[in-house]
Amino acid sequence: MAESSNFELVQIVAVLGAGVVAAPLFKRAGLGSVLGYLAAGLAIGPFGLEVIAAPEAVLHFAELGVVMFLFVIGLEMRPARLWSLRKDIFGLGAAQVAACGALLTGLGVLAGLDPAAAFIAAMGFVLSSTAAIIQILDETGETATPAGQRAVSILLLEDLAIVPLLAVVALLAPATGENLRADWMSLAMAVGAVAVVVAAGRWLLNPLFALLSAARAREIMTAAALTVVLGTALLMQVSGLSMAMGAFLAGVLLSGSTFRHQLEADIEPFRGLLLGLFFMAVGMSLNLAVVLQQWPVVALAVVGYMLVKAVGIAVVALLFGAGRREAIYRAALFAQGGEFAFVLYGAAAAVGLFDPLVNAIMSSTVIISMVLTPLAVVAARRLLPAEKPDLDGLERPDGLHGSVLLVGFGRFGQVVSQAFLARGLDVTIIDNDPDMIRSAAKFGFKIYYGDGTNLDVLHASGAAHARVLAVCIDNREAANKIVALAKEAFPNAGLLVRAYDRGHALELMNQKVDFQMRETLESALAFGRDALEFLGLPSLEAAETIADIRRLDAERFSLDQTSGLYAGAALLHSNAPKPEPFVRPRQTARALNPEAGALAEEEAAG
Repeated sequence: MAESSNFELVQIVAVLGAGVVAAPLFKRAGLGSVLGYLAAGLAIGPFGLEVIAAPEAVLHFAELGVVMFLFVIGLEMRPARLWSLRKDIFGLGAAQVAACGALLTGLGVLAGLDPAAAFIAAMGFVLSSTAAIIQILDETGETATPAGQRAVSILLLEDLAIVPLLAVVALLAPATGENLRADWMSLAMAVGAVAVVVAAGRWLLNPLFALLSAARAREIMTAAALTVVLGTALLMQVSGLSMAMGAFLAGVLLSGSTFRHQLEADIEPFRGLLLGLFFMAVGMSLNLAVVLQQWPVVALAVVGYMLVKAVGIAVVALLFGAGRREAIYRAALFAQGGEFAFVLYGAAAAVGLFDPLVNAIMSSTVIISMVLTPLAVVAARRLLPAEKPDLDGLERPDGLHGSVLLVGFGRFGQVVSQAFLARGLDVTIIDNDPDMIRSAAKFGFKIYYGDGTNLDVLHASGAAHARVLAVCIDNREAANKIVALAKEAFPNAGLLVRAYDRGHALELMNQKVDFQMRETLESALAFGRDALEFLGLPSLEAAETIADIRRLDAERFSLDQTSGLYAGAALLHSNAPKPEPFVRPRQTARALNPEAGALAEEEAAG
């Protein structure tokens, strides 16, 4: 019994340790944590070090990571936002699934599969890995971009598609009266389950969480959040639907709740851990024996399915108005099978549509495609040229003259411009963000499109004639480059620069700019003054406090210039506990009670 417990503990430590080592290494190498988890799973699985002998059990448990991931996505998808994506979900998503499904089915038939088996193999591969793609989008910060939102919309449609596809598998099985009755019963159960989840989300969950939050027990809220996610997933699974879609639906229904952020914080640690475990389980499930025995077939299947699917994705993307770069990048991102393929293939094998060898080959094909996807995405990012901005209707600077040249019309530059314009100065403004320029035009501003780090652009913008060159961009390296160009080419222009932080301000002072200002200094001081007044301090005393902080900051800045960034740290007001001087016990007694201290000394002497 003890030996069994020790072995199980060894397995747990091995799984966690492999993930902890592999994921950061692969991410640091620019390959992404997903590939790291897959490699770690392969290393400790039955075809590696054999630490884990039954990856199916791990995969079944780790699917909860995908469930929780979709719940978190649902929390971000308010119904109104989801409705705004309906064209991408049911238009772009449906078109991609249909087109790729048709192409891959044809490929399967040409490869010699039965038409029914070819269709199931194709549709399983069409359903890309939601977990892998969302993880990649999250790591690169692309989830909230328009292209990222289109990718999420396609994934939602693919997740929805698993439901009718499972029904198709049942219909393709040998038809009997019992099967038909079972199909109608399954449909009724599915509709009933969705109705229960919607009703609970609308009328039950918010009052429940309000009641639990009043108890002020964090562990109860965490348990309740897990119960909602896992309970909804279980209900959907029992009714024949996707666990992941059930969790997503629960998240959407709770997206408008006042407890949304609390729920997300409670779920996040479990979601991240289980999602990593899911990818490791996928890596463990790669049947190397089948791959080695059938390697020509597997290799052709991986290359053929990924290439054909990628072509279908790119064509659909272009037809729906995506740029060439976005179309190719989406093809690299989606040209894989996903976790729902295992569900579909398992169902097909259970009813006899797949024989064991086809099931093993297609499952291996899906896993290898998931392994190759991070590499394909990295290659696409590095090889594809940067997307050119849409400059339609924008004017470039040419032969301009003005007393002030303002570079960068973001939040900082917009406020700075008001001081110059209020005094009637002739201000030339350039920016390299087309959307910002178009937005500013609606407010009556004339902004020229140009990159301030380009010397020719500065000449065309009139820097040689300007009295002041105001650099208001928020990019530290770009600001330094503009300063270097201006110091050499336009020595007569006053150089006023927005500093990114204190370290950047010191750099600018060393470059002998005429004036620098940390971008948050004055706003933070004003915020602090108003906060003190809000807390009841008289206005005069609050102003004196801020003036003292300003004086100390100037003193500290002078010390930093001569002796380094931390030279003036002693001038900061700190909340760190200050060490008290050591006091002997008899001194402490005398300090608190002189008579008791004297009595203690007499007793000690006696």
